[in-house]
Amino acid sequence: MKRTPSSSAGVVREMRSEYRFDYRQARPNRFAAAFRKGTVAVVLEPDVASVFGTSEAVNALLRSVITALPEKTRPRRVKPRKKAG
Repeated sequence: MKRTPSSSAGVVREMRSEYRFDYRQARPNRFAAAFRKGTVAVVLEPDVASVFGTSEAVNALLRSVITALPEKTRPRRVKPRKKAG
């Protein structure tokens, strides 16, 4: 079966000055509850991810690398803010 080029092939489209979204159709993020506050999601390449079974294993290795860094190059650990109240 031959592929036919679409009518917009080769056309460079620029961004519109304004977009209108129908927020009535929006749904809450079903994955939001799985992340604790302050958690950062990182995507690993498949070959790297295959080495680790869990996120705890990744975190343990990264923490060991951080402690092995010389004190000068070690990043400061950011302490979470206490809630006012």
